[in-house]
Amino acid sequence: MASKHHHAHEEHSGENLIGAARDALVASGEQWTNMRESVFTELAQHERPVSAYDIADNLSASRGKRVAPNSIYRILDLFVAKNLALRVESANAFLANTHPGCEHDCIFLVCDECGEAKHVDDENVSRTVRALAASKNFKAERPVLEIRGLCAMCA
Repeated sequence: MASKHHHAHEEHSGENLIGAARDALVASGEQWTNMRESVFTELAQHERPVSAYDIADNLSASRGKRVAPNSIYRILDLFVAKNLALRVESANAFLANTHPGCEHDCIFLVCDECGEAKHVDDENVSRTVRALAASKNFKAERPVLEIRGLCAMCA
């Protein structure tokens, strides 16, 4: 079974990324609340994967009152489900999807030295992983592939 994302990507950043995330979430039938906007804005400021605890700490500091990590996890889980964020499973950390709403298999190159995680799209790899799962009578819902090693700066 081929993956469902044959299209051109428009990479978003800054305010454009936040607007694209809002539009994608609302289009999916969810509400874009002030808290969800705060969480996404914080997430989008990070180039490396960030944990729910780091987001909670940063939002607590900026708001002057404690924000519970459990609340952040619930929002991040929604963002992953709606393709606004990507989860780096091995680090239990998250990255903003720079093309919100687009469905992707998660293929990450994760640096063991500095923690950088680059998301890459590769239709051939996605198709192969999904075909492998199908050959074992398994329906792949959200394939995640993490390749651990050293980035160009750390190698």
